[in-house]
Amino acid sequence: MAGEKGRAVILLLFLQFPLLQAAKILTLCFVGGSHYLLMDKISRILHNNGHEVRMFLQFGDGMLPGHLLRQSPYPVSSYSLGEKYVQEFRDLFIEGQKEYLKGRYDLSAFMVFMEQLSYQCNITLHQSDILHFLKEEKYDLAFIEGFNPCSFLVAEKLGVPFIAFFPGIFMNAGRVGAHGPLSYVPLFQSQLTDRMDFFGRLKNTVMYMGSYMVDGMIDGSFQKVIDEHFPAGSRPSIADLQVKAELWIYNVDFTIDFPRPLLPNIQCIGGLLAGPAKPVSADLEDFIAESEDSGFIVVTLGSMISSLPILEFLTEMNDGFAKIRQKVIWRYERSRWPKEVEVAPNVRLVDWLSQNDLLGHPKVRLLVTHGGMNSLMEAVYHGVPVVGIPLFGDQNENLIRVKAKNMGTFIPPEEMEAEKFANTMRGVIENSRYKTTAMKLSAILRSRPFPPDRQLLGWVEHILQSGGGGHLRPYSYQQPWYQQHLLDVILFISTIVAVIVYLIVKVCRVLLSFLSPNRKQKQN
Repeated sequence: MAGEKGRAVILLLFLQFPLLQAAKILTLCFVGGSHYLLMDKISRILHNNGHEVRMFLQFGDGMLPGHLLRQSPYPVSSYSLGEKYVQEFRDLFIEGQKEYLKGRYDLSAFMVFMEQLSYQCNITLHQSDILHFLKEEKYDLAFIEGFNPCSFLVAEKLGVPFIAFFPGIFMNAGRVGAHGPLSYVPLFQSQLTDRMDFFGRLKNTVMYMGSYMVDGMIDGSFQKVIDEHFPAGSRPSIADLQVKAELWIYNVDFTIDFPRPLLPNIQCIGGLLAGPAKPVSADLEDFIAESEDSGFIVVTLGSMISSLPILEFLTEMNDGFAKIRQKVIWRYERSRWPKEVEVAPNVRLVDWLSQNDLLGHPKVRLLVTHGGMNSLMEAVYHGVPVVGIPLFGDQNENLIRVKAKNMGTFIPPEEMEAEKFANTMRGVIENSRYKTTAMKLSAILRSRPFPPDRQLLGWVEHILQSGGGGHLRPYSYQQPWYQQHLLDVILFISTIVAVIVYLIVKVCRVLLSFLSPNRKQKQN
């Protein structure tokens, strides 16, 4: 009997063996900063679990200022945008930072950024030697960063099926068929929560109608690139490529985001960069020890921003830190600190910091952040309250969710003033409800059935073993827009109702004419 059971187990393993073989996976990363950190993490997860991984990396557009990239265990095919353009892009980014800090980030600024991505994409698609090499490698699957439309064009050029990973909240939900009810699913940049009054729902509806125009503008910024690199008659559209993804994975978790209905080809796997904390350096540990019971604050405005280009803004922040009793560890490129500003006595500037490890320290009291999703997920994981200073992109929307969840609050950058900043930090640190909420959200996040790396790996291998994600994609992807919104059905029903109403009115008029007194008098 035991022998039969043993043979059954061996047979089962033998049958499963083909499903467990390594796949060749190409990861694409054409945006730096936190986007790169996520794609590097994903590449390492896949590599460490036996898959043959290579990254196609655009290097040079402000990848990680002041921080050297780690040596990767997987091979990388990289190219540079050129020193001249890189400097021009950095200058443009710094000018953008100034506008962000003055509260002037709008659609036009976003479109300028998308035009830059389009220009970079043209350079990417001209890397003929690398593209030819990658095409000859015949990858089983590509894992692309879904924020940059160029990733879709490269995957299409290589002819590789792909999974799209979006680094933040559902900014492009409408493009992938994930429309949520406008009554409780706020649109990106609406600055609304899921609890809308009448005027909130009205605003959400108007923005929904306008979102089609914005999508068209984004697609249009890449049209010249498509026309140049794809032959006439087989030119793809960004919209078609986005719904072509075998699976969409969003770097979000509903501990932060508002609940919403999702299609089966859309999965939420947030918190890939969060995890158990490692000990900090001895130097920082000594500095933290000086705080005694007051604890310390972690300050970072994102991986792409290593310094602040507006002296007045920097001064107000620095003066605000000087007014609180906590120690402050501030990620700021020390060589760029202005000589005319004296660093607050309780502040330690560091060129780079391990944010996850510091947030896991028992004496941490607060995270001051730009509101990037990775920072917020690490704060949730470690149960640390937040004070945000949103700058651009999805950061304002992220921090609206943090405030709605009672995990913290935020200050618009144009309202930065030392006393207000200090009072806000003190209010979040001293009001126990913020810490209580943060710990509750941390417990929810940590109690997920599977950690994010196992979720990610499981879904990738499911797509590989299933031969694609066709079974997950809804038929709506193949329907024209008027069918998706039932406009043909509404038109048909409206026509029928109109005809019925017309006939009823006509019959009533005829009956009334027979019953009218004037008709009876004429008959007499």
